[in-house]
Amino acid sequence: MSTFGYPILSRGDVISMLAESQIAAVTDNDFKNIKPSFVSDLYTRLLIYLDALHEEGQGQGQIEFSALEQFESPDLLIGSIQVMNLYCKLREVMASLNCPIQFTLRDLVKPDPGRTEHFLSGILNFCLFKETKMNLQRPIMEELALLDEQRKEWEAKISQFNAEIAGYSDARERELPFVQEVNSKVKELCEMIAGLNGNQMSFRTSFRNLTEKTLQIDEKISKAEFDLVQNVQENANLCSKIVHSPDKLQRALEEKKLARDEAMNAERLAMQSFLEKTATVEVYSKPLLQVLEKRSKHFALIQAIHEQLNSAKSVDKECKGLKAKLSDNSVLDKSLEAKLIEQQGKDS
Repeated sequence: MSTFGYPILSRGDVISMLAESQIAAVTDNDFKNIKPSFVSDLYTRLLIYLDALHEEGQGQGQIEFSALEQFESPDLLIGSIQVMNLYCKLREVMASLNCPIQFTLRDLVKPDPGRTEHFLSGILNFCLFKETKMNLQRPIMEELALLDEQRKEWEAKISQFNAEIAGYSDARERELPFVQEVNSKVKELCEMIAGLNGNQMSFRTSFRNLTEKTLQIDEKISKAEFDLVQNVQENANLCSKIVHSPDKLQRALEEKKLARDEAMNAERLAMQSFLEKTATVEVYSKPLLQVLEKRSKHFALIQAIHEQLNSAKSVDKECKGLKAKLSDNSVLDKSLEAKLIEQQGKDS
């Protein structure tokens, strides 16, 4: 039923529709012996069913009792006023339903069965039309109610999220000075790390140079040891030849002294260079230790420097051994000189 029609219902249909809608329980007899009270009650129930007249508001629009007291018989007028109110309401309803027959006051006071059935057909058809439309719109209304509940839930959640966002914004503003302070410290640390990385590169270059110089010193010490061994061998050869000729022995002793002096000068120069390199290593070791305390990554370099220092100490020990050997050679030279003097005394 897409549009409202005005079909005329039979009396049986009217009775059955009134019973099915639980508006009123009427019989055929009520229409045959129709009474004004029956018609008024039936119309009132239909208007209440259509929400056109509320049970609680039946007294609305009536004249107040204080105004009725001005009449001689106010009790008699109350019923008439109720009938007039009902008549006005029914006339408005019938006009809105486009009823082909005009509703009059006589239809309430002295109702006609045929006209009454005609008016009831229009009202019941509208009730059926309204119920059909409401059934069609009920899913939409339920969906709208569900959407409204969801909207309220989402609005509550949005309010909660806005409160949380406001709290986070306040916390962010409160913590902003700390964040700026931390960022400045991070920037300083990054600059410090960059400087330390530069120092690390320079220390690596210095360490590489020291390593090369240490290797050169080791080569010089090895060469000095080789020369010392050769000198010892030559000294032994000279000792074997010194008995035959005092002049040759004197020359050999002088040559030996020269060779010994050169070896001692070479040893002195090597020791001086070693001490200078050791001092350089110590000078570079102190800042390295300070830097390595801040950065554990340089620990391997310190170990390597310690190993180099240990090797330098071993070189120092070897130099001390060479010194001992040179002192032995000087003692041997002195004994040879004593023998030479003794031999010269015998020759004279």
